[in-house]
Amino acid sequence: MNENEKFCSGNCQECHEECEHVGEPEQGSCTGDCSTCGGSCGSAQDMRAELNAHSSVKHAIAVVSGKGGVGKSTVTSMLAVAMNRRGFKTAVLDADMTGPSIPKCFGVTERAAACEYGILPAETKTGVKLTSINLFLDEEDDPVVWRGIIIGNTVKQFWTDVYWGDVDYMFIDMPPGTGDVPLTVFQSIPVDGIIVVTSPQQLVSMIVGKAVKMAEMMNIPILGIVENMSWFECPDCGKKHEIFGKSSLEEVAAKYGLPILARLPMRPDAAAACDAGKVEDLAFPELESIGDKL
Repeated sequence: MNENEKFCSGNCQECHEECEHVGEPEQGSCTGDCSTCGGSCGSAQDMRAELNAHSSVKHAIAVVSGKGGVGKSTVTSMLAVAMNRRGFKTAVLDADMTGPSIPKCFGVTERAAACEYGILPAETKTGVKLTSINLFLDEEDDPVVWRGIIIGNTVKQFWTDVYWGDVDYMFIDMPPGTGDVPLTVFQSIPVDGIIVVTSPQQLVSMIVGKAVKMAEMMNIPILGIVENMSWFECPDCGKKHEIFGKSSLEEVAAKYGLPILARLPMRPDAAAACDAGKVEDLAFPELESIGDKL
C-alpha cells in the first residue's frame, strides 16, 4: 500500500463514498454480518480467512479486556494450561502485536521456523502450541511500529500460514480495547466465543459493557467473565483483603446476563512464575473446572 491509497474501515460515513464493500453510504458501518443490514455485499465471506490447509482448530476462543493492566495475558496462559491438563490439545495465538507477552509467560525464546506445511508454532514443555510476533523479532524488546493494516494482516497470517496441526482449544490473546486487531480477528477468524477478563474496580461495568456491545455487533457469544486480582490473602494471618475495593462482579454479570467463570486472587508466586516463564508450573484451583463451562 502506498501513501496515496486509503485503508477502508468499512464505514462509509468516514469518506462519504459509495463502494463495493458496504453498498449504499446510508447503510453506515459494515460489521461483516450481512444479516444486520439485509444486504448481500458478500463482505462477511470475503473477510473470513482460511485456516492453514494442514491444520484443524475445533474451538477458537478470544480473551479480551476493555483496558490494559488486568492480567489478560496471564489469564490466557493459565486457561491454555488448564485445558491442556484436562487432556485437550491447546494452543495460544498471541494477537497482542504491540505488547506480546505470551512467549515470556511460557519461557519460549526460540525463533520462528518453517516446514513444508507452513510456519511452525513454538511448543512449550507441556505441549501447548503458540505463536507470537516476538518469535519473529531479532530481539524480544524490539518494538513493533507498524500501521494498523500491516498488524491486521499479520494476525491473519498467524491463522492462515501457521501449521497448527490438530488443536482442540485455541485461545487468542487480544490487545485491550476494541480497535483494529479485535475487529480483524472477529471478522477473519471463526471465533466461537469471547472470555472477558476484568478486575474488581468501579469502571468494570463500563469495560464489560463495551465488550458486550462489540460482541453483539460481531454476533459472537460471550462465554463469561473472569475476574482477576479479586483479593489478596495475607500469608501471615490468612485473611483476605480486597485491594481494589469491593467487587461489583455479580451485579455486572446479572446486568448483561453473563456467567462468572472464575475469580482469581492476587498471587505473588503467579507473577514471579510468569516473569520466569514457568506459568505451566502454577496450580490455580479456581480454573480447574473452567473446561466444564466452555
